[in-house]
Amino acid sequence: MSLHMIKLVVGCDTVDDLKAWHARARPGQPWTMHTRQTPKRAAELVDGGSLYRVFKGVVLCRQRILAVETVGEGPASRCVVTVDSECVPVAPTPRRAFQGWRYLEVKDAPPDLDATTDGEVPPELARALREAGAW
Repeated sequence: MSLHMIKLVVGCDTVDDLKAWHARARPGQPWTMHTRQTPKRAAELVDGGSLYRVFKGVVLCRQRILAVETVGEGPASRCVVTVDSECVPVAPTPRRAFQGWRYLEVKDAPPDLDATTDGEVPPELARALREAGAW
């Protein structure tokens, strides 16, 4: 059974900002996310899970998790999560700030935006619509 992960994006306000940052900072390299703690449920994350990204308090996209690896040993060890380069837009969903990452159960994950849905809704408007129960 798959499991997802959710993490805040720092330094980027939009999905396009994140893509541009990766193109500048890590051209030609795989998309990775680094964290201190290796998830104990890593096998579930790799089995169809995605990394959901929170921009300024709103979940806007997800990337499929390809691998979870621990690098280094002892106090210097870190976790590297490799994700697919495709950023799939999801229904903008408000999310309070938190530190590090969290597991996200499949039932709690925001749905993908389909081809008939306009993914260019401003995050502030999307947040207001979700909070009002209109989205």
